[in-house]
Formats: sequence, structure tokens, C-alpha cells
Amino acid sequence: MTVVETLRGIRVVELSTMITGPLAGMMLGDWGADVIKVENPDGGDPFRSFRGGSYSPHFCAYNRNKRSVALDLRSAEGKSAFAALVRSADVLLENYRPGVLDRLGFSDDDLVRLNKRLVRCSITGFGPDGPYATRPAYDAIAQAMSGMSSLFVDAQNPRITGPTIGDNVTSHYACQGILAALLERERTGVARRIEVNMLDATLAFIPDPFAYYTQMQLVSDPYLRAHTSQSYVFQSSDQKLFAVHLSSQEKFWLNFVKAIECPSLLDDDRFKTRMDRIENYEALRVIAGKIFANKCRDHWLDVLSGFDVPVAPVYDVTEVADDPQVKHLDSFMVLQHPEMGAVTSIRRPVYRDRSRGDQPHRPPPKLGEHTLDVLREVGVELERAAS
Repeated sequence: MTVVETLRGIRVVELSTMITGPLAGMMLGDWGADVIKVENPDGGDPFRSFRGGSYSPHFCAYNRNKRSVALDLRSAEGKSAFAALVRSADVLLENYRPGVLDRLGFSDDDLVRLNKRLVRCSITGFGPDGPYATRPAYDAIAQAMSGMSSLFVDAQNPRITGPTIGDNVTSHYACQGILAALLERERTGVARRIEVNMLDATLAFIPDPFAYYTQMQLVSDPYLRAHTSQSYVFQSSDQKLFAVHLSSQEKFWLNFVKAIECPSLLDDDRFKTRMDRIENYEALRVIAGKIFANKCRDHWLDVLSGFDVPVAPVYDVTEVADDPQVKHLDSFMVLQHPEMGAVTSIRRPVYRDRSRGDQPHRPPPKLGEHTLDVLREVGVELERAAS
């Protein structure tokens, strides 16, 4: 299929590490932007070496469709080369702590003087100012301060679980802000400075707990949403898990009762209405759980789906790619680097005219892999370059 690149001609200079900046840059690259990742020659993005090596799964997950340029921004030569890149760019994306770029000689005013059409996107932990502005921030910190962790953590056995969320949603808001700024620039000629911070972004991603609290004085915990949405996880006789989501439509509850062949539930005062079922969630979970424990998961998936009840197996990551619907969607793709080999990646989840097979398929770059080529494009010759 021919690659159609919506953002072809848009150059993004990405000066970022870990997840928040790199994921935003990767999303722009997936739409065809020329994303140039500027890295420190001494090791590059720290994600490269997570769990050893220089091409770790962590790095590869967030850095496809980019070119890597290795520059020491503390040196005169590196600063000059970086300035040339900025002059050629449409977007500068960075996730340094506030003040770092200023100390390197690239304050926002400096960047505008270099390129008046440059959209500048700064990602920080807590914003550009305020009492926490200079503090380090990572995903666990953003989840904790936003209230998100309280929706996952068991206070009786506290431990961090699950994937990064604050990092990832910050990336999505940054990408959204950049695209809006590019559209405004095309309409008005004005290039904006976009600022996104992890605390705000993580808060914005979970509006319902705050709505519950401010409107109903309900304090969310790890179970309130499950109770309210009537979401369950059950274990079958073969020790496999599956999820059921009854939501608010009465038909799902009625069909659920038919599927498990337990009509007495309809006459039980604890489950008469949806509010009754919310209040007596644990009792219903125990009753249904005993029924589900008598037969295998495949049986229940067939029966429940046959009654149009929202149901799905709870997969681990080794099982997802083999699911028939995932195969049909062709969600995974393999990118081939000429030196580093194959990298399994997940396709852009946005379709255009019923297709997403037209996205670019460039593998994550080695550190400094494109330094000489990119700098020659902007008229710069380095005395030496990382490769």
C-alpha cells in the first residue's frame, strides 16, 4: 500500500527522553512528520539502555518513524548545529525541566528569534512555575498527585501496579496541542508556545472521580467505578479469567441472568434495580462467581456472547496477538532495522478512509544513525559524529 503522509513536510525536532516527549513525537511521525530526535552522544535517551544494550524494548516502543542526531548541546559546535536544525523546523518538542533550555542558550525568546514560525512544545512535570516546578516527575508521581493512584492501590497492601498512564496521556495531550498550533499557524501565521504538564494531563484524563466528589460527595476508591458500571472479573473452572460489563442497559442484566440460568436473581430484592445491584455488588459477584467456577472459560464466552452480554477473556500479553479480532485488525506490525533486526510494534490506532496501512514503517533509529545526513540537509558539517 502506498504510504500517504498527512504531515509530510512538517519537521519536528524532538529534544526529549523516556516517554512523554518521545511518544508525542512518535505519533506525529506516524502521520508522516519528519521527526528528528536529538540525543546526547553519551548514551542518548536513557530509555535506550533500560535492561541493558542500546536498543531496548522501552526505547523501541516509543521511537519508531524518527531519525536520530547525536549532538552535545554543551559544546559550541553542538549548539550551532542545533540552531541550524531549529531554523529548519516547524515544531520543537522538549521535556526538560523548566530552565534547562534557557541555561543552554535556547530560551523561548532565542527560539523565536531563530525561527518565527516555530511551534514550541514544552512538557514538564508540574508546569513552568509554582512551588513544585523544579521537582523531578515520573509516571508514579503524576499518578499519585492527581488522585489516580488512589483508584488502583490497595491501602492494606500498598504497591504500584500496572502500566504507565500519566506519561502516556501527557504525550497525547502534547500531540493534540501541537496539531492545534500547527493548524492555527496555517490559518493566522502565528506560531504558539504549547505547554503541557504531567499533573494537569493526568487530572484531565480522569474527570469522573472529581465529578462524583463535587456533585455527590462520593469519594472514589479502586472499586467505585466497577460497582457503578457493573463491571466484573470472574474465574472459570479451568482457572482462566474473563470480564463482564453490564453497564446501565437493563437488557444486559436480564440477558446475563438468562445466560447463567439463575432466574431467582430477578426475584431477589438485593438485585431488583440497577441501584440495588450497585449497592449489593459484592453479593452478586460471589453468587455469579460460584456459577462460573463450574465450567470452562470458552463455554462462558460462547454463552454470554450468544446472549449479547459484553464479555471478553482477560488475556496476558502473550495471548493478545492470537485473538481472532486482533488478527483481523492486523494490530501488530514488524519493523526491520538493517542492523538491529526485527522490532514488533503496534499500528497507529487511527484509521483514515477505513485504512491505516498507509502509515510510515520506519524502525527506531540507532543512536546518531542519521547525524551526518540530517545536518548536511541544513548545511552543517560536524568534525565528528556519533554513529
